[in-house]
Amino acid sequence: MSRVLVYWLVLLCLPMGLAAEETEPTADIAVDQAAQQRVQALDKPLYSPFVERYVLDELRQLRTDMGAQKSELIQKIVDRELTAVDRAVTYATDTITYFFYMIAAASSILVVAGWSSIRDIKERVHSLADEEIAKLVHEYEQRLQTIQKQLNQKSKHIQQNREEIELTQELHTLWLRAGQENNPANKIATYDQILKLRNDDCEALTYKADAVLELGEPQWAANLCHQALQLDPDNCHAFYQLGCAYTAMQQFEEAVRYLSEALKRTESYREEMLTDPALRPLDRFEPFKKLLPHEVS
Repeated sequence: MSRVLVYWLVLLCLPMGLAAEETEPTADIAVDQAAQQRVQALDKPLYSPFVERYVLDELRQLRTDMGAQKSELIQKIVDRELTAVDRAVTYATDTITYFFYMIAAASSILVVAGWSSIRDIKERVHSLADEEIAKLVHEYEQRLQTIQKQLNQKSKHIQQNREEIELTQELHTLWLRAGQENNPANKIATYDQILKLRNDDCEALTYKADAVLELGEPQWAANLCHQALQLDPDNCHAFYQLGCAYTAMQQFEEAVRYLSEALKRTESYREEMLTDPALRPLDRFEPFKKLLPHEVS
């Protein structure tokens, strides 16, 4: 979502009194500052039907543009084929015409020189002409086959892009649905649908592990995180979820080890470690205090 779109959404959420004062420059500055403060204070995604509709419209427009590009590409290839065939026919016609001119001149010379078998000369000319035409036809058939192969490859590529767009659209819808779900079981079912469409989605595995932790299944969550790390060994969210899962299983040393791995890759989890209820059993664990020396009392 672009920054402009976020600003518009925040402006829609502001009181009506701010919208009434948009006509004055000072009011515009105040509204802009209020919008920035509102965006910075957000603690969850701004999922709304308007955003979903905007994304779906953009995907539909992209799909339409891909169809237009396919039609334009096919038209250009057909025009190129017609031009190539036209040039081939012109070349063959000119070649045969010049060839017959040369034969006529040579026949005249041979007759003057005393050669008597004009029929033999005629048959030889016909055979040579047939051979030349056959060579030209074979050459241009090969060229047309090459163009047809390229066209088929382009068509397959366009089809793959269309399927990828449809898959992305469906995955986006499922992610929105998962973000709006409050029931962990429903979230798990939605993440399973995402993994069914794309089984190497590390984010789906880690978020599913988060939902599984809410159901009180830390071993299951740990297995999901290990699967995610096999796909992406540097996945920070997987390390963090492993820390939460091992904390729930009372394996504090393993939990701190995985949490430290998450902090090595990004410091953004430091604040979350201080407030996450799943990590509260670690508050009195000495290695966890060393991990966050200034924050944990």
